[in-house]
Amino acid sequence: MANSLQDQLLKSGLVDEQQLKQAKSKKRKQKRAGGGRAPADAERRAAAEQAAAEKRRRDQELNREREADRQRKAELVALWHLVRDNRLSRDGGDVAYNFTDGSALKRLYVTADQQKAIAGGELAIVRHDDFYEIVPAMVAERTEQTDPAILVVWNKPGEADPDDPYAGFEVPDDLMW
Repeated sequence: MANSLQDQLLKSGLVDEQQLKQAKSKKRKQKRAGGGRAPADAERRAAAEQAAAEKRRRDQELNREREADRQRKAELVALWHLVRDNRLSRDGGDVAYNFTDGSALKRLYVTADQQKAIAGGELAIVRHDDFYEIVPAMVAERTEQTDPAILVVWNKPGEADPDDPYAGFEVPDDLMW
């Protein structure tokens, strides 16, 4: 049984060596050209290639999302450090500054100079962790670009609503509510 069919045919005299060589050569050429495979093999290969391409596309999309998420977190950490490093001290604040955060009414005690600067747009109030901090306008601008949800109060100078029905009525600067 160690003899192949070709060897057995050769020994029995049904084929000669030249025919064996031609058959081996033809078989080898078909194998190289891919002609020896069944059509179902080609379909399976095409389906496998398509599945691999789809998986690569999904992986690339997932990597893009992860990178964007990582970048967003890095920006938020940088913003957190910026607020922490540039916050102004409210020590000695004797004037109550009232503002709204969403639907809640909040109060910070600030100095008179800080109150004027907040009203003029030179300072802003941001939510930092569970507290409110007073920061310069350049930090408020960066906050607005990165995460506007933490910017609570920033009175931008010269910015007025064109549809404001009370635009003609000036509010005094010293009005306390």
